[in-house]
Amino acid sequence: MLSLSAHVVPLLILVALAFDFINGFHDAANSIATVVSTRVLAPRLAVVWAAFFNFVAAFGLGVNVATTIGKGVVDPSAITNLVALTGLLGAITWDLITWYYGLPVSSSHALIGGLVGAALVAAGPGVLVWAGINKILIFIVLSPVVGMLLGFVFMVAVMWLARNATPLRVDRVFRRLQLVSAALYSLGHGTNDAQKTMGVIAVLLFTNGLLGPTFYVPRWVILAAHAAIAAGTLVGGWRIVKTMGMRITKLQPVGGFCAETAAAISILGASFGGIPVSTTHTISGAIMGVGATRRLSAVRWGVATRILWAWVLTIPAAAIVAGCTYWVIAHLLR
Repeated sequence: MLSLSAHVVPLLILVALAFDFINGFHDAANSIATVVSTRVLAPRLAVVWAAFFNFVAAFGLGVNVATTIGKGVVDPSAITNLVALTGLLGAITWDLITWYYGLPVSSSHALIGGLVGAALVAAGPGVLVWAGINKILIFIVLSPVVGMLLGFVFMVAVMWLARNATPLRVDRVFRRLQLVSAALYSLGHGTNDAQKTMGVIAVLLFTNGLLGPTFYVPRWVILAAHAAIAAGTLVGGWRIVKTMGMRITKLQPVGGFCAETAAAISILGASFGGIPVSTTHTISGAIMGVGATRRLSAVRWGVATRILWAWVLTIPAAAIVAGCTYWVIAHLLR
């Protein structure tokens, strides 16, 4: 396998952090769409709120997902500097394409697809860790379903508990509670998504002999990854806010609270289990579950279907871009 000199590691770390920034930029809509569409917070306040809790997630919530990305998708010995670079470029390219078209796809699965595509072209299928990949593929389906079911159940439970309350009272209470649920969701988003970049940086350091004999995630990598995703969230991917918060279904503060809480519980549970799920898929599923409590027609299934196709295509599309990029650069280096 061709590789790049260890001298390019600082540049590769910057590319990884650029992906993390774009991840936050792309996924800002996931974090703020519900709270903005319900008019609980103005857009600029909402992104500051989300960015703050994306960064706070750096403290005390572990690095289980980073370990999975570093060792559980591609054999670390196969992640050369060139594989890492082209894998990141594949993920960044797909993220920017889908951002342009306003599609809330998974940056996490784009990264996984990018690494898999580059590693396949570089070394063949033998370097793929199928146990880890299969677990990720299962949760591509499972995470939005869990989000949808929890969103539906929470919304039904809240409607029953508040059945005797006036609409004005319900609105007033859940406008306050939605600040908490939005914070909890952003905490889960930062916990799961920032760790994917940590895993890439840590495996780069490890394969270049800069970590010693044992794989681990240094504290400075944790802080840098969370700072990058928080900065990306501050910039905000406004094209996707409309799709997430307004086009799937119409939300009120009570619905926003239920969707965010359902998604946060799903994501934090997966994070502690070391499973790199899609925060995008999960919050989308939760929003659909909330909308379905009114009636199935309250969910705009045409928009949902377009999002579903983008989800299905993310891993193979990012893999193809990364694989082609690896092939081109490898031929230029020969």
